[in-house]
Amino acid sequence: MTSVVARDETPRSGRQLRIAFGGYEAVIASVGASLRSLTFEDRDLVVPFEADEVRPGYRGTTLAPWPNRIVDGRYEFGGVEHQLALTEPARGQALHGLLSWAEYADRVIEDDRVVLVAVIEPQTGYPFRVEVETEYRLDENGLQQSVTARNLGADAAPWGTGPHPYLVASRSLSERSETKRQAPAVDAWTLLLPASEVLTVTPDRLSPVAVEPVSEHPEWDFQSARPIGDVFIDHAFTGLTRTDGIATVELRAADGTGVAMTWDERCPWVQIHTADNPGFDDIHRIGLAVEPMTCPPDAFNSGIDLVVLEPGAEHSAGWRIAAV
Repeated sequence: MTSVVARDETPRSGRQLRIAFGGYEAVIASVGASLRSLTFEDRDLVVPFEADEVRPGYRGTTLAPWPNRIVDGRYEFGGVEHQLALTEPARGQALHGLLSWAEYADRVIEDDRVVLVAVIEPQTGYPFRVEVETEYRLDENGLQQSVTARNLGADAAPWGTGPHPYLVASRSLSERSETKRQAPAVDAWTLLLPASEVLTVTPDRLSPVAVEPVSEHPEWDFQSARPIGDVFIDHAFTGLTRTDGIATVELRAADGTGVAMTWDERCPWVQIHTADNPGFDDIHRIGLAVEPMTCPPDAFNSGIDLVVLEPGAEHSAGWRIAAV
């Protein structure tokens, strides 16, 4: 006997949750609790993707229970060795956590706010049960995202988080649909990155090497705003200068329009990536990834700024994206 299964009309990126306030509008895709688009008065603030598209890489997703890479996917915690799946096989690393392709459930749906939740179930390499709740909220100051982890298990669990938006300094919705980009967008934008230290990495696998002053690597020194040019960046930065506890990264186009990302001391690190994809002109250097992080790459091994969630404990961090 043959049965007929009803076709699932859900877009490939999951359920589409649209929120708006003032001139801001955002669409959150339920797969990976991903920021699919964010606009201010019809100007893109992040590189968007289509609803019925398999999300390109980690664009806009929520990173948990670790951001960035765990070298070789191996780490020791509580005296036990763990081996994670190598989700960046070309470099042999475990990349960006375990929830980027998970379906989040709705907890709150309002006109200007959504709260989504998923549970990391105990599994090979991460035998801990952690609930992850993320809130997206729009107000007159832009889009605020917060991520809260709650340890539902009986054992302490290692934890880290961050977002993965690709910021856009100046590009309208109509320009995106009607014209074809002739040159890498990132090159012409001006970056202000108030970080005095950079984590150097190996050129082949991007494994951490050492934290060094940006004064020793002037190509990555953007403490004074300047054009990005053709420099390649895929590095974590720290030593952040803050105003009233807030760090601010700004990205501006030649006409002065732009976007800013801000966060507090709960994220002492930020990963910056120029989205280099040579040979793929439609996505090569199309936006600048700005990823505030609670811990640096490979924190499960180094222990640097690693959050240890005790049973029943919770941890929150957040960041904001706004037009400038």
